[in-house]
Amino acid sequence: MQIMVVSNTAEALLPPAVFLMGPTASGKTAAAVALAQKFPLEIVSVDSALVYRDMDIGTAKPDAATLAAAPHHLIDVIAPTEVYSAAQFRADVLPLMADITARGHVPLLAGGTMLYFKALREGLSDLPQADAELRAEIERDAAERGWPALHRDLAQVDPVTASRLQPADSQRIQRALEVVRLTGKPMSDAWALGREAALPYRVLPLALMPSDRQVLHQRIAQRFDDMLRMGLLEELTGLRERYELHPELPSMRCVGYRQAWAYQAGEYSYDEMRDRGIFATRQLAKRQITWLRSMSDAVVLDSLDSRIEQMVSQQVADFLG
Repeated sequence: MQIMVVSNTAEALLPPAVFLMGPTASGKTAAAVALAQKFPLEIVSVDSALVYRDMDIGTAKPDAATLAAAPHHLIDVIAPTEVYSAAQFRADVLPLMADITARGHVPLLAGGTMLYFKALREGLSDLPQADAELRAEIERDAAERGWPALHRDLAQVDPVTASRLQPADSQRIQRALEVVRLTGKPMSDAWALGREAALPYRVLPLALMPSDRQVLHQRIAQRFDDMLRMGLLEELTGLRERYELHPELPSMRCVGYRQAWAYQAGEYSYDEMRDRGIFATRQLAKRQITWLRSMSDAVVLDSLDSRIEQMVSQQVADFLG
């Protein structure tokens, strides 16, 4: 199915929605809360980590006071033992946005999981369901040869998808290889040919981008240190006591938890765990910034500007009229 093209005239008749995007530690939550307190907006979290219950510290989940002042949808929706996908996000968020619009409010989708934004705006292809036996086979291969070797394998059969992935991005490499082996076709072909209808909203895409990468890195390091001080390791211990977890679960692959798990397993020293956690967060921010730069219609605002909340507010005011 082809992407539906909406004319400018038709688009003007669509209900509004605001996308507030940015790399980790760019101030999205503060900006979203400020907007929700000023405009008739309802915040919808676009974050693949915030969906997990009881994972609060390592995901930088908004605290109780923040959530009381500005409630967020799609937070704490599944257990850490469960899996949440871009397809599930789209299935959950479309009716939620319709409900928000029906209440006379505007959906404010705020977060840093760029794949979710892409899935919502462009639709998803009809990809096959996960195959547990095949996944186990791919994981065994990775254990023997390493994920960079499987990334090279993927480049042979699906160079388009491979070019978008880092050699250590195990979760996405695994899924791409799985799709090829199940369907005989590259995942990139399925994405190109299997789009759903366009999002039926008039969107204001705002991108909070840091003008100084070093300042962002300092923020990332400070936030990771704050997480450790607040009890990230103790939180992980409690999660492991409460749930049947293992390190290959998507929840435990989240940045911070992955490094904390390895530390508890004796693989890293404390200092190495901290350094690896900060580095992984910086790499995540780099990938998020790359996604944002590819969005040609995004309104880019300097997240380090002291007037950022006023700047975002003015964009929304102009958009809503």
